[in-house]
Amino acid sequence: MHVVVCYDISENKRRTRIHKILKSYGEWMQFSVFECDLTEMQYARLRGRLETLIQPETDNILFYFLRGKHQGTVERIGCPPPMDTTVFFC
Repeated sequence: MHVVVCYDISENKRRTRIHKILKSYGEWMQFSVFECDLTEMQYARLRGRLETLIQPETDNILFYFLRGKHQGTVERIGCPPPMDTTVFFC
């Protein structure tokens, strides 16, 4: 399966550890974004490792599945996305 992993981690030390873990599973594309080709087992192992490192109240990691049986699925661990309260007037 081909997965794009994006993360928003509030602490530098945790962010560095997560970056190093992801680097061993995929290719670094941009700040906080990796592309990974994973088996089901590798994905489960990666997700488990990341879940133990984050602070779910402040951190979040998104997994976008681009190919494979989960194609089009998005999974999240950690806090929900911030609410967009922007108001536009014409």
